[in-house]
Amino acid sequence: MNYKNGRDVLPPSLLKELQNYIQGDLIYIPKPTEKRALWGEVSGTRKLLAERNKEICLYYTNGWSVADLERKYHLSGESIRKIIVKAR
Repeated sequence: MNYKNGRDVLPPSLLKELQNYIQGDLIYIPKPTEKRALWGEVSGTRKLLAERNKEICLYYTNGWSVADLERKYHLSGESIRKIIVKAR
């Protein structure tokens, strides 16, 4: 990161306004940021897990036991229960 003198890069009116708040100290001005995608949105993992969870709930409502779902999806019983409860 390079440091620049405010006199060299800021308009005089903005420099004067900043000096009302901070003088002689270093200040970091972050880049404007775009909102980042949530985990798994870019790769599609989030969508795949949502579909899997819907399937789990559908099987459960159709009478499958938690043990059956554990074997089918290779998840713990606690994970299966969390998915079912969250869907309600």
